[in-house]
Amino acid sequence: MKRSANVLLVLLVVALAFGSFVGCSKNESPAAPPSGQADLLMNASSPLFQKAMAIQDKNTAKLMADPDVIGTATTIGEDGKPAIMVLVLTEKAKLGVPTMIEGVGVQVVLTDRIVAMGTTAVSHTAKQTPPIQLGTSGGWRYDLANGYCCGGTLGSLIQVGTQKRILSNYHVFEADIVSGGNSRVAATGDYIIQPGLIDVACVATTAQNVATLVKTSSLPNNNVDCSSATIISGMVADNGSILEIGTISASTIAASVGQLVKKSGRTTGLTRSKVSGLNATISVTYQNECAGGTAFTKTFTGQILVSNRASKFLAGGDSGSLMVQDVTTNPKAIGLLFAGSNTIAVANPISPVLAFFGATMVGI
Repeated sequence: MKRSANVLLVLLVVALAFGSFVGCSKNESPAAPPSGQADLLMNASSPLFQKAMAIQDKNTAKLMADPDVIGTATTIGEDGKPAIMVLVLTEKAKLGVPTMIEGVGVQVVLTDRIVAMGTTAVSHTAKQTPPIQLGTSGGWRYDLANGYCCGGTLGSLIQVGTQKRILSNYHVFEADIVSGGNSRVAATGDYIIQPGLIDVACVATTAQNVATLVKTSSLPNNNVDCSSATIISGMVADNGSILEIGTISASTIAASVGQLVKKSGRTTGLTRSKVSGLNATISVTYQNECAGGTAFTKTFTGQILVSNRASKFLAGGDSGSLMVQDVTTNPKAIGLLFAGSNTIAVANPISPVLAFFGATMVGI
């Protein structure tokens, strides 16, 4: 979900609202890979992993026929071999999942529902002096409806033809698809602001316009939750620098199970975790405007799962964050974060996101 705030409450008690909405993250030093980690890394190019993913895909529909089974993925079991991860909402559902499927071990994860995550020493919510860095609070200028305002994360910079654009999620930039609570829908040319409305007491005039929306409607008919906005000259660092990460590589890399990752986002700032599953099938429910009713439920396939214990890696408002390698200098992009629960975060692999726009990463 995008992070949202009640307009009247924010206007009356701004200080309290900021205390509630701004998540602080501990800035830890980059963790060194554990001994033998290279042996644990396994990606979709591995024949053993490909076999397990094929069995996962073959059995996903049957497993998810139980409404309390909300997703599957392929991971590494305690024995170091590929295993099928099954995400369940209840202990009852957990008991109904087999321990082996066609000779592949099963790892059951009890979680809550996966939702779109829409809306430190370095503030990721403060209004920056242009040109701004990314990994910061931002969103659609008019993302206010039904007594609430919303916001997410301006994730990274991409190149589309001659344009440099801010990359974020569909549900952060253009999810307003009904003329309801704010009497308008998202359209090409609308301003994208920094910080997002949620961090300026829902008053857009106290934020700054940094880009203009290019509406592409990635959802519901595609397998990526992404949107982009063309930067306004002088308002965004043209090297794509991200708060607490710096510049990134122009190259990208595929995810591997066990891979160490980090992200810079509006709510939790700079956080680190590791990839826990690949080829995930996940159902996510979307709203049709800020704090609006259900618009549609989308089942994504081929997604990346990341450990998110107690929402310490990804929380509401971090949607749109770019997930990169956990290395010190010019990390490579891995995925675009968009959804999660208090145990699991979900990212679109970066390659299909870039392919959707015909884009490349802006980097070194």
